[in-house]
Amino acid sequence: MGAEVLFENGSVFTAGMERSRAGSVLVRDGVIVAVGDASEVGARADAGAARVDVGGGLVVPGFQDAHVHPVPAGVEMLQCDLSEAGSAAEALRLVGDYAAAHDDEWIVGGGWTMDHFAGGAPTREALDAVTGGRPAVLLSRDHHSAWVNTAALALAGVTASTPDPADGRLERDASGAPSGTLHEGAVGLLDRVRPVPDAALARAGLLTAQEHLLSLGITGWQDALVGEGMGFIDAFPVYRAALESGELRARVTAALWWERSEDESQIERLAARRDEAAALGQPALFVADTVKMMLDGIVENQTASIHGHYGVHPPSSGIDFIDPAALGGYVAALDARGLSVHFHALGDRAVTQALDALQGLDRAGAGRASARRHQLAHLQLVDPADFARFAELGAIANLQAFWARTDEQLRDLNLPILPPGAVSRTYPFGRLARAGAPLAFGSDWPVSTADPLAAIHVAVNRTGFDAAPEPLGGTVDLLDLATALTGYTAGSAFANGRGDTTGQLRPGFLADLAIVDQDLFSLPSDALASARVTATYVGGVPV
Repeated sequence: MGAEVLFENGSVFTAGMERSRAGSVLVRDGVIVAVGDASEVGARADAGAARVDVGGGLVVPGFQDAHVHPVPAGVEMLQCDLSEAGSAAEALRLVGDYAAAHDDEWIVGGGWTMDHFAGGAPTREALDAVTGGRPAVLLSRDHHSAWVNTAALALAGVTASTPDPADGRLERDASGAPSGTLHEGAVGLLDRVRPVPDAALARAGLLTAQEHLLSLGITGWQDALVGEGMGFIDAFPVYRAALESGELRARVTAALWWERSEDESQIERLAARRDEAAALGQPALFVADTVKMMLDGIVENQTASIHGHYGVHPPSSGIDFIDPAALGGYVAALDARGLSVHFHALGDRAVTQALDALQGLDRAGAGRASARRHQLAHLQLVDPADFARFAELGAIANLQAFWARTDEQLRDLNLPILPPGAVSRTYPFGRLARAGAPLAFGSDWPVSTADPLAAIHVAVNRTGFDAAPEPLGGTVDLLDLATALTGYTAGSAFANGRGDTTGQLRPGFLADLAIVDQDLFSLPSDALASARVTATYVGGVPV
């Protein structure tokens, strides 16, 4: 008989349950062998089994994050990290402190939040005052914008005569000169001059991020941008090195970056990279069978692709980063090569375009019958006519639940510029669930916290964490606790291609587990955020 671990003196929850139940979990050689009544499960344990006292807490399948960016998040934690700044003044103080403590040629980092700055656009002059003449580039919390100083713009040759790229925009002052904020594809204007993390820093970033994610009960994730895009370094060699050294402990699915300036000729390259990952021979830890297609941007800088027009001048409907007329052909070709598609689709027009592309697969007889796991992430706006299409097409709704609350950025920079009626359709997660959409959950960290319990709190309450107390959009889009927990475990495991072996407390499944210090089902809904993960296991091993 192999090594056994018995998790006892607590409650358990897994997909298919409406709430938790008192019970135990027995693990042998890293695999779950029994779940249920404490006396029955305990009777199956060997006399020498290791015993883990859950202490009245809750055992759940390990959380899986279906949309996260660990390598840049970890690197930013090691660079000029502005994620804890509570104001523009505090962000500038942190930059100044970092500049004083480091003598690097460039000041690089990120984590600033748009609502701390007028119009969501910080200026180069403010950054000049604290950077001592060294070039600086600081990515926003959501990585859709960059704050740069005068020295960085000069090195990149960006001037008043520099045109906006097709997939981005420069903020400009009254004279037309760049004022210090670059949006979306405009960030790429710095690619020729700004430094990128070397292999040592990238490795340290991944390991720092992995430690953080494991501490939150996250046993696996989908890296939602593996390749060179949006200023990210290519994480593929970083994962490969960690896998080969034995340092990768979580289960990772890589979503390979679709270069939107290219056509279908890149599909062979993407398929080859998928095969390279498979050749590493450790699919339980690393696969790369998904492609990330970024269809639009975000509402705050008017690059999200929407039906109707933003309430700004001149009128705008956002940007389609990939030609909608070509999208269906690209998706069909990827599907035919065995690659799933992970869409960034935040605006409702982008959502419609993604579903239209998947509808084409369905007409060809490859839609719901396909083994692919096509998914749409973010979903801030969804046309009501599209709610039912998710279930019809088997399209996964990949939710960033922590965003579904009225924080300052949503209140001041986002909701006021949406077209009439759009506010009531903001993050319609409850309506998607009731329409039968398969749900997965992701954090988009470092855009927002990676903590699943924080996201679940917001999913259930539509408020919290210094947001307005009223639920965003009323109660129509609240999710119940069981649905939210299932989405963050079994739902995300399916989206990550690991639903047959992880994401549930079932005999024969891998013992990827998280222990929460309180039974979430015993707490008032507004107290869910008080719970904490106290232990995380991957394959039955504490990590």
